[in-house]
Amino acid sequence: MFARSTTIQAQPSAIDTGIAHMRDVVLPALREIPGCVGLSLMVDRATGHCIATSSWESVEAMHDSSERIGPIRERAIAEFGESAQVEEWEIAGLHRVHHSEEGACVRATWVKTDPSRLDSAVHIYKAATLPAMELLDGFCSASLLINRKSGRAVSCTTYNSAEAMRASREQSASLRVDAARETGVEAVDVREFELALAHLRVPEMA
Repeated sequence: MFARSTTIQAQPSAIDTGIAHMRDVVLPALREIPGCVGLSLMVDRATGHCIATSSWESVEAMHDSSERIGPIRERAIAEFGESAQVEEWEIAGLHRVHHSEEGACVRATWVKTDPSRLDSAVHIYKAATLPAMELLDGFCSASLLINRKSGRAVSCTTYNSAEAMRASREQSASLRVDAARETGVEAVDVREFELALAHLRVPEMA
């Protein structure tokens, strides 16, 4: 499974309009493209930082979609009102206790390491970090996206509420320190988001 993320620096005042456009226009359009599994959208209303992620059955399907996706993406960016950056990922892991519902929030952690150490980092994530995260109150699901060429990865942990996400901050920070010590990865950024759309539909990959 693979994913394409579009990181948008939006005008905060345009976020609700952008969410509606992603839900009512982009999601139905993606469902018509062969190999597309689904779409998620994370938004930070305070900063305007938004990330839309589409999931794909194969890297070929993701790349074959590029021509059709281009105009869809450009219109979506215009709705949000600012610039965007596009990245492609391999979905290395996903574990879901239950599907998220309205009010769910996501903590995303970006890390980097030597590309040769990615497989080892993925193994430790699945064997140790993921089981520990599942014990946190309010945990819904977690996913791990990796880029084998750059050595970059992003872990997204979904909680059933903003309160649960905030309550988990200290324990999550401790888990990040433990993971970095065991895997040699370096945390680059940590951000928290509202999960505005949750239709990624990636199967269990723990």
